[in-house]
Amino acid sequence: MKTPKPLIPLFKQFIKESESGKRLKKNGERIAKSSIDNYIYVLKNLILFSEETNTELRVCDILKLTKKELLSEKNYWKKFYKNFTDFLYKKGCFDNYVGATIKVIRVFFNYLKLEKDIYAGDFHKQFYVRKEEIDILVLSPEQLKFLIHDKEFETKLTPSLKRVKDIFVFGCTTGLRYSDIFLLTNKNFEQSGDDWYLKLKSKKTKTSSSIKLANYAILIFQKYQSKNSKTALFAPITLFNFNKSLKRIGELAEFTAPIEISREKQGITKRIASSKESKDRFCDKMSSHMMRRTAITTLLILGMPEHLVRKISGHSHASSSFNRYVHYAQVYIDKEIEKVHSKLERY
Repeated sequence: MKTPKPLIPLFKQFIKESESGKRLKKNGERIAKSSIDNYIYVLKNLILFSEETNTELRVCDILKLTKKELLSEKNYWKKFYKNFTDFLYKKGCFDNYVGATIKVIRVFFNYLKLEKDIYAGDFHKQFYVRKEEIDILVLSPEQLKFLIHDKEFETKLTPSLKRVKDIFVFGCTTGLRYSDIFLLTNKNFEQSGDDWYLKLKSKKTKTSSSIKLANYAILIFQKYQSKNSKTALFAPITLFNFNKSLKRIGELAEFTAPIEISREKQGITKRIASSKESKDRFCDKMSSHMMRRTAITTLLILGMPEHLVRKISGHSHASSSFNRYVHYAQVYIDKEIEKVHSKLERY
């Protein structure tokens, strides 16, 4: 007999048990705060979808259903997937966001089965998780050198902008994630003769690495070095303010070349513009993500072998995301070679 259970209270319990540590990863580690934040966003979307479309969200234990009820349940989830994803696309979401949302719902279904003994079926396995290849936006080696060395430009920056620029340059050199860079303390820096090394273990991948620092990176370390070895090297700054400051720094640096950004909805590429009157500028798209991407592509562009770059960045040999950096770097190299060819072809 069909006895539906409301989905929203179960999803709230899923979040609560993830926050408390009752629900853990397969390796026994606690669920990361960033993952829990994603769960909360999904919950909000589910509630909004239910309210705006007047859709009852519920689950049924299929082991207690008749053949006819099982078919009805299959159709229910098929209809849910279509209507819910359509709802997200109408909100302006793109494939990566919709795909990430569906992945969370699939995790929730597994939670019901494995931890709540509610077998709602394998209908979620039919939920297609879309992905899109977003354009990699990075600083060119020339732009990075400008931020590192141009002293006249630095005089235009306020003390807070100088701090953000230093953190950004340090990240573009070491390839650290935003979450890792603010965990650095004096203990992560080790001197050997005249050389300095950055030693750390990634918070996300648990990968250990040792990176020899360039002279300008050493100067940044020494500038912010604390007397207390437990104090973070860089004082905390919210992601919003960090990205806002970066955009201002890029504007002052005149990184204002117009760019075209494309995103995908249901596999269809759409050009994204800030407004009909103006085009996006490079500085408008500068963000914390650019640090790691710039570091990896710069190393590749300037000739470091792939396996060594992987060692520094913490990417595995089979990482598909790393291959995107390789492709981007090759495209950049090709363009530079074409410039040389065009000069040689003119007599």
